[in-house]
Amino acid sequence: MNAGSLEAPLPSTPTGGRVNRWRRHGALYAGGAILVLFGIVILFAHVIAPIDPQAIATRARLRPPSAEYWFGTDRLGRDVFSRIVFGTSASLAVGLAVAGLSAALGVVLGLIAGAVRGVDGIIMRCLDAIMAVPGILIAIAAISVASPSITTVVLALGVNEMPRVARLVRGIVLSLREEPFVEAAFVLGSPRWRIVLGHMLPGVVAPLAVLTTHIAASAMLLEATLSFLGCGLPPDVPTWGNIMADGRILFRVAPWIILFPGMTLSIAVLAINLFGDGLRDLLDPRASIHEA
Repeated sequence: MNAGSLEAPLPSTPTGGRVNRWRRHGALYAGGAILVLFGIVILFAHVIAPIDPQAIATRARLRPPSAEYWFGTDRLGRDVFSRIVFGTSASLAVGLAVAGLSAALGVVLGLIAGAVRGVDGIIMRCLDAIMAVPGILIAIAAISVASPSITTVVLALGVNEMPRVARLVRGIVLSLREEPFVEAAFVLGSPRWRIVLGHMLPGVVAPLAVLTTHIAASAMLLEATLSFLGCGLPPDVPTWGNIMADGRILFRVAPWIILFPGMTLSIAVLAINLFGDGLRDLLDPRASIHEA
């Protein structure tokens, strides 16, 4: 055996470590950077798009993209670029609100179903009934009963996404219930609520954070679909879905009215999904072991 084979491996350089981290968490960084750009657009919307998104200019109807109107104009002469910029806050707000509402309701029901055997079956059958109905039908029914508004859309989509969260939380709680540290807490006489909040809830945080990102992306797509069908937010609210709905009958004449908000929506959904996938890799302990 030669001496060279006994040499210890050289330590990785700082540059090599940064490259490895980028390769491992590149999706997280890329998605996060795009979401930060959308946040900047929301904060400085009046600077980025100085034209009033609701300003009607009949002489500028259906103008194609140009130096004056970057994304063209719609059938009322409104600047499509300004409407997309100002619609960013509403579209992202719907996605974040739906994700937060579904996460809050799903965590409560999932913890109860997983920790209390007596109500597990009742809760899960109710959730199965909700999942049996397509989410878009639930949203359309809710909007037809109540007035179309951001609150109605968020409530309808949040209830639709809640069973996914509840089933995830319930599965994690059922697996944690058999762990030795949880059984030891029961033996020591700890209250059930303290065991659930202190020992089971922390194990739910990481997978829940990943799932909520995908729920936010799904909610944005559903909101755009509802608006495109004329069942979403009021037409005076400039969301990406409403902009595309305005241009659906003029697609052959003015395709830019649908093209640019559709591209923006696709980029936002892609960024959220990339961020969620990167967050999953970051929070996965097995990935951390392999990276080390």
